Amino acid sequence: MMMDKIIKQISLFSENRPGRLANTAAKLKRAGINIRAFTIAEAGDFGIIRMVVDNPDEAHRVLHDSGFTVSETSVLGVEMDDVPGSLAKIADVLSKHNINIDYAYAFVTRTDKAFLILRVDDIESALNVLDEADIKLIDMKDIKNL
Repeated sequence: MMMDKIIKQISLFSENRPGRLANTAAKLKRAGINIRAFTIAEAGDFGIIRMVVDNPDEAHRVLHDSGFTVSETSVLGVEMDDVPGSLAKIADVLSKHNINIDYAYAFVTRTDKAFLILRVDDIESALNVLDEADIKLIDMKDIKNL
């Protein structure tokens, strides 16, 4: 079933000042939660930290209980070859099916693979068209094992 390929992303709003990321990361460390990918978007006095972790439910609980404004968002994880053109192929498939990428961030492992986290405006259609294009989607089990 393709719906098991949806990944839970944790998003939190934080003051944009020194020490906030360190505090967030320390709370997750104490809870034994591994951050697998993350991005920070600056919005003036505040920032939005988006992350994929190996235990999103526990991360949400830990951060919420620590007073952070935190939410979960459904995103897709795409495995791609770490070569020129891989991102273009994914973006082209989505574009041809009128699926917008709201935002994305990527990370590379020590292998020949890169991983792209995508927030799209139509996640179910994106699941189907990426699968039909033989683009590998990863799930939470893959996130834990990267």
